[in-house]
Amino acid sequence: MARVPVAGSAYGGDMKLSDWAQDHARVLLSPLGRRWSHVQAVANAARILAQQLDRDDGEALVASAYLHDVGYAKGLVASGFHPLDGARHLLALDQIRLAGLVAHHTGAKHEAKLRGLEDEVASFEDERSIVSAALAYCDLTTGPDGELVTPRQRLADVEARYGNGSPVTDGLRAAWPELMDAIGAIEALRDGGVGASTSSPDVELGSVIEEVLDS
Repeated sequence: MARVPVAGSAYGGDMKLSDWAQDHARVLLSPLGRRWSHVQAVANAARILAQQLDRDDGEALVASAYLHDVGYAKGLVASGFHPLDGARHLLALDQIRLAGLVAHHTGAKHEAKLRGLEDEVASFEDERSIVSAALAYCDLTTGPDGELVTPRQRLADVEARYGNGSPVTDGLRAAWPELMDAIGAIEALRDGGVGASTSSPDVELGSVIEEVLDS
């Protein structure tokens, strides 16, 4: 089981990565109300999918689900682009893998390009794994209040809230083809019960999808 030392923690000793992430996210995001409702529901969905991954990947998935929106927290906003601000915070805590998952979650590189932050986001590793695909799946099937939605409903909600011409809307639209590939891979994993651990940075998402669908 992946573990992370929590120096000076009231819990003492080591704790699971996902437990640390949950506690850390609660402190930072619970004051944000609706945002925290969304995050908790994304994490709950991630816990279900994590049962079909190996322990380390499952822990990384749940932890990144709790932390994917941490860049919205008061005191962490710097660039104004929450994947980047959250990733920088996690990097400062020496959570390198989580920083990469958060930096690139749900096709964030496309919005980063529109915001002129492409190089900053690219400085974090994009592992393009079954874990990052699962994180996108959980995010895109969870509405802003934590309700279950389809990816199309999620896109429509973003379009309604941010409008045409917004980097949020246009970035998500640009990411849509690869996000639908990720959704397809996770639906196959979920429905077929196929175990997978493909977090190597050398494994492209396309080959992950092919592996899952061929299993």
